[in-house]
Amino acid sequence: MNWLRWRHRLEYLAFRVVECVVLMLSPSHGRELAEGLAFVVLRLLPRRLTRYDIARDNLRQALGPDVSDVVIDDHIHRMWVHLFRVVIEIVQLPRKVRSENCLSYVEYGPGRQACWRAFNTGRPVMLVSGHFGNWEVANTAFGLFGYPMGVVARDLDNPYFHGWFKHFREHTGHRLFSKAGASQQMLPQLAQRGHVALLCDQDAGPRGLFVDFFGKPASTFKSIALLALENRALICVGGAIRLPDNFRRDDSVGPAWSKFQLICEEVIDPETIDSPDPVGEITRRYTAALERLIRRAPEQYFWVHRRWKSVPQQRRAARKAA
Repeated sequence: MNWLRWRHRLEYLAFRVVECVVLMLSPSHGRELAEGLAFVVLRLLPRRLTRYDIARDNLRQALGPDVSDVVIDDHIHRMWVHLFRVVIEIVQLPRKVRSENCLSYVEYGPGRQACWRAFNTGRPVMLVSGHFGNWEVANTAFGLFGYPMGVVARDLDNPYFHGWFKHFREHTGHRLFSKAGASQQMLPQLAQRGHVALLCDQDAGPRGLFVDFFGKPASTFKSIALLALENRALICVGGAIRLPDNFRRDDSVGPAWSKFQLICEEVIDPETIDSPDPVGEITRRYTAALERLIRRAPEQYFWVHRRWKSVPQQRRAARKAA
């Protein structure tokens, strides 16, 4: 136990040293570092460690069988560059983006009016997204705009890392909800007309609801639909997409940095669902909206998740019969 505690402390110390270096990076140097790390992942590390085959198969499913290997590899490379940039931006975010300059780095995109109408109805809102764009920028922006939420995330194994991320996510007014038992934490939040934010793009296991995602049945969490129906909560599907880089300094807004566009792909009102299976209909709609969001910039999605890991029961039975 003592050894594990010291290991956690050493890991956290190493992280804080790296954090100091990252905080000093200019936007262009941060991008160059991300490109270098992506090169290491793709060219120097074993593919089984980087989940290359999973990313390739997922992209093939999403983009279609006619897409060339060159295009697939280009998307995987750009995905890793993007993900390393996300890590760098998370470290820099609290010092770069504040309430007085937030709109200099985060602009409104499609669905703005529908989103703000949802947040101003007096009803609870569930902000649903995936590992797309920079999801932490989206959460930070809503906090700075005056819409604190319960943010659902997995507890990290290292308690020092967990404390850092807890402070990071709560410094704009949010509350961090543990993914383990998240429903029990979200219930009182939604009952009091509060808002929650969560990512919904991971495999939900064999008991999940299977709906099409990029043309293939994927096990999806039905708890989102159940909570929305029970609490009259509106579901906003969206995220923060990275815009093309322009690192020229503008003295009117401060130092140059990455810029993002907030997109609300769809607002789903459970009270307007006219279906004999409202849970299934809501789950299909928010999954389809997430797919449309990802198609806007597929290189900004985390393709190394085993999104189609679980298979429907009928298909499992057919495999056993064979």
